[in-house]
Amino acid sequence: MDSSLLSLVFAASLAGFCALSLAMDRHSEDVYGRGSTPGPWRRWLQLGGAVLLCLSLGASLRAAGSAAGWVLWLGALTAAALSTVGLLSYAPRRFHWIAFAATAVALCSLLLSLLSPSSASVTP
Repeated sequence: MDSSLLSLVFAASLAGFCALSLAMDRHSEDVYGRGSTPGPWRRWLQLGGAVLLCLSLGASLRAAGSAAGWVLWLGALTAAALSTVGLLSYAPRRFHWIAFAATAVALCSLLLSLLSPSSASVTP
């Protein structure tokens, strides 16, 4: 398995869950302060979160094949969801910075996996 694809799977899952949670009023208030709502950004956050979760699914299927890729994806979703819950509970003021960082890591990993010739072959 390619390490850039594995980092893409987790980073995209974490960034996707962060975007979906910031689209909710309660979590947006926790992160940005009382009375703050996502407003017009809600749909974009929801769309971005869904796209990032689909990207993590595609990367896990490419990294581990069609049989084990689903298991890898569910494991990454579990780890990312637990990380999101922990971040919202214990570091809500730093949550949006960690979400930005996870998105940047996901995009860099995507570019790296697309540019590297070794990720083109999938071993079962």
